[in-house]
Amino acid sequence: MTGRYERRLTATMSDPDDMDQVNVIHANSGAREFGYRAALLGGVIVYGWAIPPVLDALGVRWLDEGWADVSFRRPVYPGDEITAAVTKGEDAEWSLVIANGAGEACVTGTFGMGNAPWLSELRMPADVQPQPRPNTLPRLELATAPIGRDLRAMAVPIPEEEARRFALEEENDDDPLWSGARPLVHPGWMAGRMTRLLHHSFDYGPSIHARSQVQNLARAEAGQALTVAGVLVDAYERKGHHYAVADGLVLTENRRQLCRMRHTTVFQVARR
Repeated sequence: MTGRYERRLTATMSDPDDMDQVNVIHANSGAREFGYRAALLGGVIVYGWAIPPVLDALGVRWLDEGWADVSFRRPVYPGDEITAAVTKGEDAEWSLVIANGAGEACVTGTFGMGNAPWLSELRMPADVQPQPRPNTLPRLELATAPIGRDLRAMAVPIPEEEARRFALEEENDDDPLWSGARPLVHPGWMAGRMTRLLHHSFDYGPSIHARSQVQNLARAEAGQALTVAGVLVDAYERKGHHYAVADGLVLTENRRQLCRMRHTTVFQVARR
């Protein structure tokens, strides 16, 4: 496994003017309120664009026992010409750079096989029993963030048709792994469950994905209801942004672990 693998595509959104969504930073008007020139592409979608070259580099076995650590450095806007490049380093890790047409690195990261070097730092939730989302949720605030507390676990059905739709329409990825007769769940969809998990426990406004650390433990098959559980492990301020860090776990219907994750998000965005 040596060399460089890359993917080129044009960043697209179904409707960048859609303000009828939970996170309006993904709409033109909402993003401009915070000083960005246009709607921001979702971080998990951009992360998902790198999966084809990652699998070219590391093989399908990465879905069962590989890891990823990606940081989101700059916004990706609709219409950007994107290159996702995975390059072999001097050790067992592969480096990722997702760059725009100007050559600016929007996402950087590393990928590898086996246990991630930070896996032992991730916290496990004590409560993995799914609960419904209540009508009223507490506001996520820096001063009162319940650090160390379990998040409200949730059940997440992923029908085969939804798995295919996500891969084809959101990730522009036509690999039969995600759209065949017995589709797997795309890693971009899996990473996106952490945002949904936070919104299952807290009310908060526009947010920006900052970092994802993912340890794969088994490939996820579509056509079942997964359980997502987690722990809020940190909250802090940096350069006016308020950040939350949550560790999560995704389980199958029979409680088999599929992946563990650490998700870092800006839950209160500073105006630029």
